[in-house]
Amino acid sequence: MPAQPWFAPLVKRLRPTNPYVVDTALAALVLFAASLQWIFPDEGDDRLTWQGWLLGAATALPLVWRHRAPFATACAVSVATPAQALYHAPPPDVMYGGLVVLYTMAARGAPWQRRFMLVGWAIGVSLVMTHKESPEPFEYAFQLMSVACAYAFGVLARVQRAYTAELEDRARRLERERAADTARATAQERARIARDMHDILAHAVSLMVVQAEAGPVVVRSDPARAEAAFDAIAGAGRDAMAQLRRILGVLKEEQRNGTSPQPGIRALPALVRQVGETTGLRVRLSTTGDPLPLPPDTDVAAYRVAQEALTNTVKHAYASSATVELDWTEQALTLTVTDDGCGPTTPGGGHGLIGIRERAAACGGEARAGRGPDGGFRVVVRLPAGDRQAALG
Repeated sequence: MPAQPWFAPLVKRLRPTNPYVVDTALAALVLFAASLQWIFPDEGDDRLTWQGWLLGAATALPLVWRHRAPFATACAVSVATPAQALYHAPPPDVMYGGLVVLYTMAARGAPWQRRFMLVGWAIGVSLVMTHKESPEPFEYAFQLMSVACAYAFGVLARVQRAYTAELEDRARRLERERAADTARATAQERARIARDMHDILAHAVSLMVVQAEAGPVVVRSDPARAEAAFDAIAGAGRDAMAQLRRILGVLKEEQRNGTSPQPGIRALPALVRQVGETTGLRVRLSTTGDPLPLPPDTDVAAYRVAQEALTNTVKHAYASSATVELDWTEQALTLTVTDDGCGPTTPGGGHGLIGIRERAAACGGEARAGRGPDGGFRVVVRLPAGDRQAALG
């Protein structure tokens, strides 16, 4: 971080002050400085006359309007300063008012105003010095260097102000972009959590509803089957509660305390077995190709897609069998869930199919759903796979 000059806190404190107050104080200070050589004259200098004092005041009083009318102020001081020097009563050793307006124009003036003032003062100082009695060479150098230094300080102030404004603008843009990124990430995370909770609850509730409907039918004729149905309801509820706790544990940053990760592609056999045992639906899982490593989000998405597709089959398709196929290639995993039912009755597929498409898109894949070639309903999802070299390593 660059070091700030010692007067930076004072400048910051004065900025909110009324410009008239600051400029009036500056004008009074310039008038006092210009009057010192008349109040305490050197031996041989001319005595101060009232005309000389008025011309000296004319180099200082216009500075009161330095911020409100900078160019008009500079013109007034530019006329009064050479008039005071030529009047010779006595001429000022330092052009205090001129240095102030040169700084002001270099810092705040338009480009043509800055150039006009710089050239005008350089020429004016040279011409005035030629009318002075026996001017020394160092006096030329001193006056011209004073003009150049005042102008240079004004340029530095203008550049610093522009640089500060650019930094502030950049900081505001970065803050807006950071807020937009945070809002976007929050929305994506909320959508992901909503999809996960929908998939978990819809799957568990569907299994529980199927078993609850079958239980009263067989409770007297086949008590053992009724007991198995109630056990399946309890198991589905416990599994749903465990997965919900897992999601909430991630939200509460409890993952580091030993919470197991979300299920992925390796959990598909258990999912297929659970659906078959609890609903009576004949579900078959088949795999072709060599499995490749999947990114964590894609791994979870593959499981959730299969879960949601099977849930839709149980809830809406009135199917007797379903097939889950995993087709591995060099670049992607194609997951296909096909049943022999009638498919969803909701136009557009309802929230389940929308969630499947959103999961696929979030992982850089794509999803299709519709009638199968041999009837029934089919969901096809293509997800990008990992690198084979990573699998071998």
